[in-house]
Amino acid sequence: MSRFATKICLVTGASRGIGLAIATCLAEEGAHVITAQRGEAPGFESYQIDLTDTDAISSLITDIIAQHGRLDVLVNNAGIMPHAPLQDMALSDWHNTIALNLTTPFWLMSKALPHLSRVGGAIVNIGSIEGLGANAGHSAYCASKGGIHALTKSAAVDAGPLGVRVNAVAPGWINTDLNEAFINDMPDPAAFRADIAKIHPLGKTGEPSDVAGLVAFLASDDAAFITGQIITIDGGRLSRLPLP
Repeated sequence: MSRFATKICLVTGASRGIGLAIATCLAEEGAHVITAQRGEAPGFESYQIDLTDTDAISSLITDIIAQHGRLDVLVNNAGIMPHAPLQDMALSDWHNTIALNLTTPFWLMSKALPHLSRVGGAIVNIGSIEGLGANAGHSAYCASKGGIHALTKSAAVDAGPLGVRVNAVAPGWINTDLNEAFINDMPDPAAFRADIAKIHPLGKTGEPSDVAGLVAFLASDDAAFITGQIITIDGGRLSRLPLP
Protein backbone atom coordinates (compact mmCIF):
# COMPACT_ATOMS: atom_id res chain seq x y z
CA MET A 1 0.00 0.00 0.00
CA SER A 2 1.04 3.62 -0.44
CA ARG A 3 -1.57 5.53 1.53
CA PHE A 4 1.04 8.10 2.52
CA ALA A 5 2.85 8.63 -0.78
CA THR A 6 4.03 12.28 -1.05
CA LYS A 7 2.99 12.93 2.57
CA ILE A 8 5.22 14.41 5.28
CA CYS A 9 4.72 12.81 8.69
CA LEU A 10 6.23 13.90 12.02
CA VAL A 11 6.54 11.28 14.78
CA THR A 12 7.92 12.15 18.21
CA GLY A 13 9.83 9.68 20.35
CA ALA A 14 10.64 7.37 17.44
CA SER A 15 14.03 5.99 18.44
CA ARG A 16 12.54 2.75 19.82
CA GLY A 17 9.40 0.87 20.78
CA ILE A 18 5.99 2.08 19.64
CA GLY A 19 7.36 5.28 18.11
CA LEU A 20 9.87 3.41 15.96
CA ALA A 21 7.16 0.98 14.83
CA ILE A 22 4.89 3.89 13.85
CA ALA A 23 7.64 5.65 11.92
CA THR A 24 8.55 2.41 10.14
CA CYS A 25 4.94 1.63 9.25
CA LEU A 26 4.30 5.09 7.80
CA ALA A 27 7.54 4.97 5.82
CA GLU A 28 6.66 1.54 4.42
CA GLU A 29 3.41 3.06 3.17
CA GLY A 30 5.19 5.78 1.28
CA ALA A 31 5.54 8.63 3.78
CA HIS A 32 8.58 10.80 4.25
CA VAL A 33 8.93 10.42 8.01
CA ILE A 34 10.54 13.02 10.23
CA THR A 35 11.27 12.12 13.84
CA ALA A 36 11.98 14.25 16.88
CA GLN A 37 13.38 13.03 20.22
CA ARG A 38 16.37 13.32 22.53
CA GLY A 39 18.43 10.78 20.57
CA GLU A 40 18.66 9.68 16.98
CA ALA A 41 16.21 7.55 15.03
CA PRO A 42 18.41 5.88 12.39
CA GLY A 43 16.85 5.57 8.96
CA PHE A 44 14.72 8.69 9.22
CA GLU A 45 15.19 12.42 8.95
CA SER A 46 15.79 13.04 12.64
CA TYR A 47 15.80 16.05 14.93
CA GLN A 48 17.49 15.72 18.32
CA ILE A 49 15.69 18.22 20.51
CA ASP A 50 14.31 18.73 23.98
CA LEU A 51 10.60 18.27 23.37
CA THR A 52 9.75 20.18 26.55
CA ASP A 53 11.37 23.31 25.09
CA THR A 54 8.53 25.26 23.49
CA ASP A 55 10.92 27.40 21.44
CA ALA A 56 12.57 24.25 20.06
CA ILE A 57 9.15 22.89 19.06
CA SER A 58 8.25 26.12 17.28
CA SER A 59 11.58 26.03 15.44
CA LEU A 60 11.05 22.35 14.54
CA ILE A 61 7.74 23.04 12.81
CA THR A 62 9.11 26.14 11.09
CA ASP A 63 12.08 24.16 9.79
CA ILE A 64 9.94 21.27 8.53
CA ILE A 65 7.78 23.66 6.54
CA ALA A 66 10.84 25.49 5.21
CA GLN A 67 12.45 22.22 4.11
CA HIS A 68 9.40 20.34 2.83
CA GLY A 69 6.68 22.92 2.25
CA ARG A 70 3.98 20.95 4.06
CA LEU A 71 3.06 18.75 7.00
CA ASP A 72 0.37 16.10 6.61
CA VAL A 73 0.47 13.99 9.78
CA LEU A 74 1.54 14.60 13.38
CA VAL A 75 1.92 11.67 15.78
CA ASN A 76 2.50 12.66 19.41
CA ASN A 77 4.17 9.60 20.90
CA ALA A 78 7.04 10.77 23.14
CA GLY A 79 6.46 10.23 26.85
CA ILE A 80 7.83 9.17 30.22
CA MET A 81 6.40 7.11 33.09
CA PRO A 82 7.95 7.67 36.53
CA HIS A 83 7.00 5.12 39.18
CA ALA A 84 6.31 6.02 42.81
CA PRO A 85 3.33 5.98 45.19
CA LEU A 86 1.45 9.27 45.04
CA GLN A 87 2.62 10.25 48.54
CA ASP A 88 6.26 9.67 47.58
CA MET A 89 6.35 11.09 44.06
CA ALA A 90 8.71 14.01 43.70
CA LEU A 91 7.11 17.22 42.49
CA SER A 92 9.80 17.44 39.81
CA ASP A 93 8.72 14.03 38.44
CA TRP A 94 5.12 15.24 38.33
CA HIS A 95 6.05 18.44 36.48
CA ASN A 96 8.37 16.64 34.03
CA THR A 97 5.71 14.06 33.18
CA ILE A 98 2.96 16.60 32.59
CA ALA A 99 5.37 18.73 30.56
CA LEU A 100 6.42 15.99 28.12
CA ASN A 101 3.27 13.85 28.05
CA LEU A 102 0.68 16.63 27.90
CA THR A 103 2.08 20.13 27.36
CA THR A 104 4.38 19.04 24.52
CA PRO A 105 1.54 17.49 22.46
CA PHE A 106 -0.57 20.59 23.08
CA TRP A 107 2.15 22.90 21.80
CA LEU A 108 3.02 20.68 18.84
CA MET A 109 -0.64 20.58 17.80
CA SER A 110 -0.91 24.34 18.20
CA LYS A 111 2.13 25.03 16.01
CA ALA A 112 1.31 22.32 13.43
CA LEU A 113 -2.40 22.98 13.01
CA PRO A 114 -2.15 25.95 10.60
CA HIS A 115 -0.02 23.82 8.27
CA LEU A 116 -2.09 20.65 8.66
CA SER A 117 -5.20 22.65 7.78
CA ARG A 118 -3.78 23.47 4.35
CA VAL A 119 -3.65 19.79 3.36
CA GLY A 120 -6.54 18.26 5.32
CA GLY A 121 -4.08 16.60 7.67
CA ALA A 122 -4.43 14.37 10.70
CA ILE A 123 -3.15 14.17 14.26
CA VAL A 124 -2.85 10.97 16.27
CA ASN A 125 -1.99 11.17 19.96
CA ILE A 126 -0.70 8.19 21.94
CA GLY A 127 -2.73 7.85 25.11
CA SER A 128 -2.93 4.78 27.32
CA ILE A 129 -5.37 2.50 29.06
CA GLU A 130 -3.89 4.18 32.15
CA GLY A 131 -5.82 7.24 31.09
CA LEU A 132 -8.93 5.08 31.62
CA GLY A 133 -7.81 2.98 34.60
CA ALA A 134 -4.73 2.94 36.79
CA ASN A 135 -1.81 0.88 37.98
CA ALA A 136 -0.25 1.62 41.35
CA GLY A 137 2.46 4.25 41.48
CA HIS A 138 1.53 5.98 38.22
CA SER A 139 -0.35 9.08 39.36
CA ALA A 140 1.56 11.49 37.11
CA TYR A 141 1.44 9.17 34.10
CA CYS A 142 -2.28 8.44 34.52
CA ALA A 143 -3.08 12.12 34.90
CA SER A 144 -1.10 12.98 31.77
CA LYS A 145 -2.75 10.27 29.67
CA GLY A 146 -6.23 11.15 30.91
CA GLY A 147 -5.35 14.70 29.94
CA ILE A 148 -4.26 13.59 26.47
CA HIS A 149 -7.60 11.85 25.97
CA ALA A 150 -9.52 14.98 26.93
CA LEU A 151 -7.19 17.21 24.92
CA THR A 152 -7.73 15.00 21.87
CA LYS A 153 -11.48 15.51 22.02
CA SER A 154 -11.13 19.26 22.53
CA ALA A 155 -8.60 19.56 19.72
CA ALA A 156 -10.89 17.59 17.40
CA VAL A 157 -13.68 20.10 18.02
CA ASP A 158 -11.40 23.07 17.29
CA ALA A 159 -9.62 21.45 14.34
CA GLY A 160 -12.66 19.96 12.62
CA PRO A 161 -13.78 23.20 10.94
CA LEU A 162 -10.21 23.52 9.63
CA GLY A 163 -10.42 20.11 7.96
CA VAL A 164 -8.05 18.39 10.40
CA ARG A 165 -8.93 15.19 12.24
CA VAL A 166 -7.60 14.45 15.75
CA ASN A 167 -7.75 11.02 17.37
CA ALA A 168 -5.91 9.07 20.03
CA VAL A 169 -5.04 5.45 20.63
CA ALA A 170 -4.90 3.97 24.12
CA PRO A 171 -2.50 1.00 24.16
CA GLY A 172 -2.45 -1.60 26.88
CA TRP A 173 0.51 -3.88 27.56
CA ILE A 174 2.81 -3.73 24.54
CA ASN A 175 6.02 -5.74 24.21
CA THR A 176 8.54 -2.91 24.19
CA ASP A 177 12.12 -2.94 25.45
CA LEU A 178 10.93 -0.96 28.48
CA ASN A 179 8.33 -3.56 29.41
CA GLU A 180 10.76 -6.42 28.77
CA ALA A 181 13.23 -4.81 31.17
CA PHE A 182 10.44 -4.52 33.74
CA ILE A 183 9.60 -8.22 33.36
CA ASN A 184 13.22 -9.29 33.54
CA ASP A 185 13.57 -7.53 36.89
CA MET A 186 10.86 -9.76 38.36
CA PRO A 187 11.87 -12.68 40.65
CA ASP A 188 10.37 -15.11 38.11
CA PRO A 189 10.18 -13.43 34.67
CA ALA A 190 8.68 -16.48 32.96
CA ALA A 191 5.85 -16.74 35.48
CA PHE A 192 5.16 -13.01 35.30
CA ARG A 193 5.10 -13.14 31.48
CA ALA A 194 2.56 -15.96 31.62
CA ASP A 195 0.44 -14.11 34.18
CA ILE A 196 0.36 -10.88 32.19
CA ALA A 197 -0.78 -12.81 29.11
CA LYS A 198 -3.62 -14.43 31.07
CA ILE A 199 -5.27 -11.11 31.97
CA HIS A 200 -5.94 -10.50 28.27
CA PRO A 201 -8.90 -12.27 26.65
CA LEU A 202 -6.73 -12.83 23.57
CA GLY A 203 -4.23 -14.67 25.76
CA LYS A 204 -1.29 -12.56 24.72
CA THR A 205 0.23 -9.10 24.96
CA GLY A 206 0.54 -6.69 22.07
CA GLU A 207 3.34 -5.78 19.70
CA PRO A 208 4.45 -2.26 18.69
CA SER A 209 3.38 -3.11 15.14
CA ASP A 210 -0.20 -3.60 16.38
CA VAL A 211 -0.30 0.00 17.60
CA ALA A 212 1.47 1.25 14.48
CA GLY A 213 -1.17 -0.29 12.22
CA LEU A 214 -3.96 1.44 14.11
CA VAL A 215 -2.14 4.77 14.05
CA ALA A 216 -1.59 4.47 10.30
CA PHE A 217 -5.28 3.77 9.77
CA LEU A 218 -6.35 6.80 11.81
CA ALA A 219 -3.84 9.03 10.01
CA SER A 220 -4.98 7.85 6.58
CA ASP A 221 -7.90 8.81 4.37
CA ASP A 222 -9.47 5.45 5.28
CA ALA A 223 -10.49 7.16 8.53
CA ALA A 224 -11.82 10.30 6.84
CA PHE A 225 -14.97 10.46 9.01
CA ILE A 226 -13.32 9.56 12.33
CA THR A 227 -12.28 12.30 14.73
CA GLY A 228 -12.37 12.98 18.46
CA GLN A 229 -12.07 9.27 19.28
CA ILE A 230 -9.98 7.43 21.87
CA ILE A 231 -9.51 3.91 20.51
CA THR A 232 -8.35 1.30 22.98
CA ILE A 233 -5.92 -1.36 21.76
CA ASP A 234 -5.40 -3.68 24.71
CA GLY A 235 -6.27 -7.25 23.70
CA GLY A 236 -9.55 -6.90 25.58
CA ARG A 237 -7.90 -6.29 28.93
CA LEU A 238 -10.26 -3.54 30.09
CA SER A 239 -13.30 -5.52 28.97
CA ARG A 240 -12.67 -8.43 31.34
CA LEU A 241 -14.09 -8.11 34.84
CA PRO A 242 -12.00 -9.71 37.60
CA LEU A 243 -13.38 -12.81 39.22
CA PRO A 244 -14.71 -12.33 42.79
